[in-house]
Amino acid sequence: MPIITRRDYLTAFVVGVLTALFAVPTFVNVGLGTAPILAGLFVGIPILWVAGVWLGGFLGRWLPFFVQFGKFATTGFLSASIDFGVLNILSRWSGITAGLIVGGVNVPGFGLAVSNSYLWNRLWVFRQAPVEGVFRDFPKFLTVTVSGLLLNSGIVVFITTYVPPQFGTGPEAWLNIAKIAASAVILIWNFIGYKMFVFR
Repeated sequence: MPIITRRDYLTAFVVGVLTALFAVPTFVNVGLGTAPILAGLFVGIPILWVAGVWLGGFLGRWLPFFVQFGKFATTGFLSASIDFGVLNILSRWSGITAGLIVGGVNVPGFGLAVSNSYLWNRLWVFRQAPVEGVFRDFPKFLTVTVSGLLLNSGIVVFITTYVPPQFGTGPEAWLNIAKIAASAVILIWNFIGYKMFVFR
């Protein structure tokens, strides 16, 4: 049965710090970039990620897939943070927050997040060492991920274009709400695809 080690906890902490770092552009773009909030990210997220890996290990005593899922969730949030961060930087720079063109603005961050995700999943979550064959499974990974990209961008375009902003939100916040909805769907899609098809 897989177990959680001290190295896993340290890795989760580092992933948490990186997640907080890449979350900064998103929080700034939606008007939540105050010093206390940003400081809270750098304190709270690493603690939550370590706790999530611990919880995965605890639940893994009964259902072993939770050990991998706890790690997958933390690295997934890092990838999402990279994806959101780049999207918000490009959206702020270009002024694009809706329409079909937002699908194109969505692609660069997703591409960086994919590279990040592949390496973390191969080397830590699903532990597919040795390193010399590190890109052996990349074509299969890319197949699952590109289908996820199409689904992700489709959801973002649909919500930002055809569903008017709700709850008094502005276009920047609504773009991020759409991205959260898309990311939730993709989290499950990718875990199943990676576990069953890529890193078997």
